[in-house]
Amino acid sequence: MAQTQPRTLPGRRQAILTKYLSGEAFDYRQLIALFIPILIDQAFIIGLSLLNTAMISSAGVDAVSAVNMVDSLNVFLLSIIVALSTGGTVIVAQYKGSGNVGMVPKAAASSISSVSLFSLTIGLLMMLFHNQVLNLFFGSASPEVMELARTYLLGSCASYFGLAIVEAVCGALRGIGKSKASLVLSLILNLSYVLLNVLFINILKMDVQGMAISVNIARYLGAICAVVFLLRIDTELRVRLKNLFRMNLGMARKILSVGIPFAAEQMFFNGGKLLTQTFIVGMGTYAIATNAVSGAIAMALQIPSSALSIAAVTVVGQSIGARNVQDARKFIKSFLWISSGFFVVMTLIALPLFHPIVDGLFHSPEAIKDDLFVIFLINALAQIPLWSVSFILPSALRAAGDSKFTSTVSLLSMWLFRIVLGYLLGVVFDYGIVGVWLAMNIEWGVRGAIFLIRYRGTKWYRKRVI
Repeated sequence: MAQTQPRTLPGRRQAILTKYLSGEAFDYRQLIALFIPILIDQAFIIGLSLLNTAMISSAGVDAVSAVNMVDSLNVFLLSIIVALSTGGTVIVAQYKGSGNVGMVPKAAASSISSVSLFSLTIGLLMMLFHNQVLNLFFGSASPEVMELARTYLLGSCASYFGLAIVEAVCGALRGIGKSKASLVLSLILNLSYVLLNVLFINILKMDVQGMAISVNIARYLGAICAVVFLLRIDTELRVRLKNLFRMNLGMARKILSVGIPFAAEQMFFNGGKLLTQTFIVGMGTYAIATNAVSGAIAMALQIPSSALSIAAVTVVGQSIGARNVQDARKFIKSFLWISSGFFVVMTLIALPLFHPIVDGLFHSPEAIKDDLFVIFLINALAQIPLWSVSFILPSALRAAGDSKFTSTVSLLSMWLFRIVLGYLLGVVFDYGIVGVWLAMNIEWGVRGAIFLIRYRGTKWYRKRVI
């Protein structure tokens, strides 16, 4: 009797990949091809953000504090832009999955027009009322920090329009699965930003003013490249210049039906983080610097999982567009497990590198190193079970059209847990910046548990957006 040959290791690996990462709309090879460019993109974005934070740290604690304060405002405003462009990604992905290729360029053009117009408006308003905004949120900061913050805020607001064009174009490209083109545009923007920062901060010693100049040049260069690609190189979206100036109200409503709840969520969610920042400012300059460095390290640990969260929008959007709920469920479950595995790996890599990072990269004062390490340990361990269900899962539910529920849950959990609990632990019980971060991790758990219950039900995929 002939003996059965044992399955080879590559064969077993292929069987596992096929079982958990293949379906009708995607197989594991397509998923990997989608994910890798997004992963590289996220690594560059966050890695260059770390490098920029390190560069500005050479200008002193006041500069780090000013940039961190304004970036909390930037995150609040730019997250709305990203939310609206995500609405475009969802609609493009669902049209692509449904096979209605004629509607794909209309959805892409409407997304780019809507997001760009909004960003231009919000940038101009912020520049007009910048003094009032800074005094409202950061009035307790020192005069030196406030002056630097004013310079950086004006520069940031002037760049919003350029960034919005890049975000909207990249969102549309990810919707049809062209993550490589999205990666190239993102790399142009971010690499030029860091190189310009080297010039203006390290060589010309222009510090915060140099960073403000760099961000404008880089974002408008990225916007020019995005428009040129869209009109001259792209062969699938087929967007025409006249379409960008002609608002399709019906298509805009579909995009906004997904984007507005997410944008409202981001406004209140990041508004809550901004409110948290105001009582961190009251803890002093060292607390602001601790929060800035801790946030940069946390983002580095989240790089692979953030890439999965972005990929989930395309994968689930196209699966739901094809009316294949079974595939959508399978992909979501697989992404959650893979993300938690990524966090284990990233934590094991980061742990022995912690002190070289805070000493060599961020030039952290001795007074904040103990708090930095405690926050790092708490956050790194909490991310393994909690981050994925709190961030990847709502991205997937939103891609299916379940945006109102996800936004409502995120808003309530943010304000009822992170803000109130953060104030109690950080200020009332005097745990300081460590208490604020602990409250954030607890909020992840509450939010993630609710999203898991929703995912196990049937309501999340019943709403049709196309």
